[in-house]
Amino acid sequence: MGQGPDETEILWDTWGVPHVYSSNTDSLMYAFGWAQMRAHGDRVLRLYGEARGRAAEYWGAEHLASDRRVRTLELPEHARRWAGNQDMPFGGYVEAFVAGMNAYAEAHPDRISESRTAVLPVKPRDVFAHTLRTVHATFVAGRDLRQAQRWRRAGSNAWAVGPSRSASGNAMLLTNPHLSWGDRFTWFEAQLTGPDIDAYGAALLGMPFPAVAFNDHLGWTHTVNPIDASDLYRLPLAGDGYRWNGRVRPFNTDTKVLKVKQPDGSLRADTLTVRRSVHGPVVGQRDGAALALRIAGLTQSKLFEQYWRMLRATNLSQFEAALRRQQMPMFNTVYADEDGHILYHFGGRVPERDRGGWSYWQGVVPGDTSATLWNAVHDYEDLPRVVDPPSGWVQNANEPPFTSTLPPRVDSAEVPGYMTPRAPAKSAYMFRPQRSIEMLEGDSSITFAELQAYKNDTRMLAADRLLDDLLPAARASDRERARRAADVLAEWDRTADAASQGSVLFARWLRAMVGGAEAPFATPYRPSAPRTTPDGLADPEAAVQTLAEAAQTVEDRHDSLDVPWGAVHRLVGPEGSYPASGGDGLFGLFRVLRFDEMEGGRRRATFGDSYVALTEFTKEGPRAKAVLPYGNASQPGSPHRGDQLQLYAEKKMRPVWHSRDSVRAHLERRVTF
Repeated sequence: MGQGPDETEILWDTWGVPHVYSSNTDSLMYAFGWAQMRAHGDRVLRLYGEARGRAAEYWGAEHLASDRRVRTLELPEHARRWAGNQDMPFGGYVEAFVAGMNAYAEAHPDRISESRTAVLPVKPRDVFAHTLRTVHATFVAGRDLRQAQRWRRAGSNAWAVGPSRSASGNAMLLTNPHLSWGDRFTWFEAQLTGPDIDAYGAALLGMPFPAVAFNDHLGWTHTVNPIDASDLYRLPLAGDGYRWNGRVRPFNTDTKVLKVKQPDGSLRADTLTVRRSVHGPVVGQRDGAALALRIAGLTQSKLFEQYWRMLRATNLSQFEAALRRQQMPMFNTVYADEDGHILYHFGGRVPERDRGGWSYWQGVVPGDTSATLWNAVHDYEDLPRVVDPPSGWVQNANEPPFTSTLPPRVDSAEVPGYMTPRAPAKSAYMFRPQRSIEMLEGDSSITFAELQAYKNDTRMLAADRLLDDLLPAARASDRERARRAADVLAEWDRTADAASQGSVLFARWLRAMVGGAEAPFATPYRPSAPRTTPDGLADPEAAVQTLAEAAQTVEDRHDSLDVPWGAVHRLVGPEGSYPASGGDGLFGLFRVLRFDEMEGGRRRATFGDSYVALTEFTKEGPRAKAVLPYGNASQPGSPHRGDQLQLYAEKKMRPVWHSRDSVRAHLERRVTF
């Protein structure tokens, strides 16, 4: 079982997690690529094919819209520049990662779907195109692209608990990204051990580095931050160009020919004309105007290098030196280490703008003048940051940075108005952050076991704020169904646990209330009262009518007003279905799940808690637990497809095996190179 001095090995544990060991970094990355292909070969090849903008050529016309979007944004061209702009040895690491993928596919052609082999061989530029499509085109510019489509949200929880609030005196970290269960947001859990690195965490599939991780000294996680790092510009059309500073400026135009596979296997041509302005590519047109998209960070090609430095850091100073490289286009970072330091940083490439606040830049900006065209971005020190606050904790649940700890350590007066909103778009979006803060503030001595319990908390904070207005109004109503609904809600435990009765009714009612044009709260969210607002009902009579309608819908679908949450909301995997606990953060839930409709009125989880990890930095080294609900593989026939779903349904987590001895004690397979 020993590893020779020049040997590279992968020890696969019984949960399908690869622990990769090598004395050579190129070989380490080769084996990491090999491992990703073994666990997710078909999926990663599909993602790379889509990132090339050639999916319709490989698999048919249903992929054409995606290809046109990728090619309009010129992601393959950006990816080629990124690939050619890597410094050594980091460029070589990506080449080795890709070589490992190709080697697996060549050695095991029977384990790759024939339709996916069209993408082979994988090239380094595919890795960068996939990164650009996932991070820049989805996280950074996703809102603007959706707005552009109308013209013609991901999340996370994160905690870092400092020694003063930890029962053991050790810093602790909660990693809890909320993403779709599958596709380009698939997490791949792994350990990489090589020269000057021993990191454990999860990579987004197809990327050559863990994005959330810990080593022997420190760890970090990310949340999606409300940041404006992309903008839409309205360009008045004139002739063959657009108006710019009082003149007509021509578009820079390219014609691209996309191929589309037909049912008989032949290929037809689809012509795409891409127009570029000084702002960026044109992504929409109507009423005599074009819409151009500008994305910050497209030229910051050293993202992999920055993460590699983060993975190898041993203290806060080294870690922040890596963050200061600002290769990430967005994301909050929440950090903890063995020295007891904790950090919150609102990161990203935030353009420096000369005018306007948040709402101005969330709309379509005039693009006929250089006065609105930004070129520089804010320095690291300009961005909100909290280190070792007196509270002993930092947290984020996708809200603006001003409640990263309380009392506040980020002064809104010192943050440009266009950088981040002062309050979320809807008051109800603060219920989840407030539940996060409520749990942290309510416990001055948090144990590791309590950290796990808090992560799995299903209290609907929204109920605590609204039922004291709703119940008396409903009981006084002449609507019999509303009175019966009030009786159910009065007996309800105010959770979204699987066995909870009343939560289905409350969720149906609150969605209807928040989905209306008018804010339903008597007191909307106020930054001056960050823990207690929003509160109450602005129109109790209208709320009672909505409750009666919600009750009728629940009875029609489920034959009962007190149907258990888990009877309706399910965790569905290859081997079975389990009752779900958790739901939308809109309700104030910390255990986040979102569901798609199934037959029979039931709903299936497709989004939310994806990779969940707890880490405590003890004097003996880190100890950790984790759960990846959908499992660490998607290839047909793998025993690890959905093998952690029951564990997640039971609110359990598995130990992370970090030392080689512990991995060997739970060994499923060993592969050497």
